[in-house]
Amino acid sequence: MRTFWTKAGVLGSVSMAFGSISPYELKLVQVLFRHGARTPLKSIPDVMEAQWVPTLLEPPAHTHINYVVTDLQGGPKPPAPVEDSYRKNILTGGTFPGQLTAVGMQQVYELGKRLRRKYIEESHFLSSTFNPAEVYVRSTNIVRTIESAKCLVAGLFQQKQKEIVPILTTDAESEILYPNYNGCKMLKIFGSHRWAESSTLPDIAADLQSIQSALGIASHQHVDFILIRDDMVARETHGLPCPPVLDTWRNTVEQRAVDMICHVYEPSKSENLQLCVGPLLYTMLANIEQKLQGTSSEPDRKLFLYSAHDTTLIPCLMALGVFDMRWPPYAADITLELHKHRQTNKAFVKVSYIGQDQLIQGCSGVYCPLEEFKQALSAYSLSSELHQSLCNNVEGLTKP
Repeated sequence: MRTFWTKAGVLGSVSMAFGSISPYELKLVQVLFRHGARTPLKSIPDVMEAQWVPTLLEPPAHTHINYVVTDLQGGPKPPAPVEDSYRKNILTGGTFPGQLTAVGMQQVYELGKRLRRKYIEESHFLSSTFNPAEVYVRSTNIVRTIESAKCLVAGLFQQKQKEIVPILTTDAESEILYPNYNGCKMLKIFGSHRWAESSTLPDIAADLQSIQSALGIASHQHVDFILIRDDMVARETHGLPCPPVLDTWRNTVEQRAVDMICHVYEPSKSENLQLCVGPLLYTMLANIEQKLQGTSSEPDRKLFLYSAHDTTLIPCLMALGVFDMRWPPYAADITLELHKHRQTNKAFVKVSYIGQDQLIQGCSGVYCPLEEFKQALSAYSLSSELHQSLCNNVEGLTKP
C-alpha cells in the first residue's frame, strides 16, 4: 500500500484494496436469467379456477423497444414448436399458458435497471445507449423469454437505442439454453424415466396423495408437486385466489417440488448435468477465453444476455455447487463477471446469484482465479460435438 501526506499533513492512502479503485478491472459480463412472472403452464385440476384474463398481459409502455427476432446467423426466426404446444390450450379467463404478464415484464425491467445501476451508472462499463457491438442478446425461442429479453434491455438502457435490438434464437433441436429433451436422445431416456420415478418416491408419493385428497383432486388426475407449485406461485404473484387449503401446504409444496427436480437432474452424477447444460457452460467459458485471447469476432463485446428458464438455472447452480435447494424465483439471474487483476494481469471470475456473490465449489475466493473456475466446471462443460455424441450414445442401453 502506498501512503502519502496531504497538504493538511494527514496521512492519506492510495490503497488499491480499500480505495475507490478496485484491484480488479472488469472485462466481460454474462447474465443468464429466468423470464418474469407468467401464466401457469397447467392449472391444478378440480380446484377453484383463477381468471387469467388478457388484460394481465398488457405491456407497460416503458418496456417497449424496437427489436427483431432472428436465428443465430441473423436469418428468419425459426419455427417454435414449444410455443405452438402452449397455444393448443386456453386457460380459464382466455389466455394461453406460459405467457409473460405485465407483472413479469416489470420484474425483468427491474433486473435491467439493477444491471444499469451497476454497469452503466456506477462503473461506466457499458455505454448508456444500446449498442449491438457491445451487447449480445440470446433467448430461447419462446414468447415469454423473448419478451423478457426485450424488457430487460428496456430497463438496462432506459429505452435508449440508436439501432434495432437483435434478439437471437435457435431451432428447438439445437437449443442449449435449457435441458433439451427433444434434441438429446440420452437425456430423453434418462429424463423421462427420472421424471416418472420422482413422483413415486415414498415421501413424495405420500405427501402427494395427502395434498390431492385435501384439495379434492380426483385420484385419476395426474398432478405432481412441480405442477402444483407452478400454478400456486403464478396465482400468488398476480394476487389471484388460491384454494385456502394450499396455505397449510405451501412449505411442503416448495420442498417437494425441489426434491423432485433434484431427483430428475441427479446432480451427484456429472454426466446428467453435462447432458442438461454442458454446451451452455462451454459457451460461457468460450466467451471468457475469446475475450482474454482477443479472438472474438466482436472485439467490443462486453455483455452477453441469455434469456432462459428455471430449468436452465437449477442445473447451472448445481454445476457451480451453489444450488440452495430453493426454486429460482421469476427474473432470477446468474451473473458471471470476468476481471483482470490490474497488477498481476491474472484473470478472475466472480459469480453472483440474484445479486449475491457466490463462493463457487473448488474456488479459493469469491474472485475465483480463472484456472480454478475452469477446473471447477471441467466435469460439466461440454462442447456441442461431444454433447451430441454423448446424446446419441444410446446403443446397448438396456435401462435408464
